[in-house]
Amino acid sequence: MYRKEIVTETEIDATPERVWRVLTDFASYPQWNPMLKWIEGQPRLGERLRIRFQPEGRRGQTFRPRLITVDPDRELRWLGFPRLPGFIDVEHYWIIEEKPGGKTNLLHGTLIYGLFAVFVLVFSKRVERAIKGPFELMNRAHKERAESGQH
Repeated sequence: MYRKEIVTETEIDATPERVWRVLTDFASYPQWNPMLKWIEGQPRLGERLRIRFQPEGRRGQTFRPRLITVDPDRELRWLGFPRLPGFIDVEHYWIIEEKPGGKTNLLHGTLIYGLFAVFVLVFSKRVERAIKGPFELMNRAHKERAESGQH
C-alpha cells in the first residue's frame, strides 16, 4: 500500500486545553479559519461532520468526513474527502503536545494512503505545496486565536 504524509507544526503560547477549545469550537470557524469556512457537527467519536473547505482564492468544496479520533486536549482526526476505501483514503489530523511553560506544539497534517496514493507520490512536491500553504495559514490563525484568549 502506498502512503504519503504531509505535516506542519506550530508552537502556540497557550495550554493544550485552550488549543483544543479553539480547534473544537466549530461554530466559531467562520470568524477565524481561512481554510475551513464552517463545520457542522459535534466533536464526538464516529460523528459525521459537514465541512466547507475553501482556502483563499480557491473554488472550495463541501464534504462529510467521519471523526475517527477524538481525544480531548490531545488529538482530533477525521477520515474523509476524497475517499474510495482501499484505493484512496485521506485522514486529516491535529495532534496537540504539551510543552513546558504552558505552551503547546500543534502538529497539523494529512495522511493519504491506498492504491491510488501512488499518483500522489508521483506529484508529491506539487501536492505538498498545495496542502502546506493552506495548513500553515490555518495554523497561524489558530495560534492567534488561542493566544488572544478569544473563544
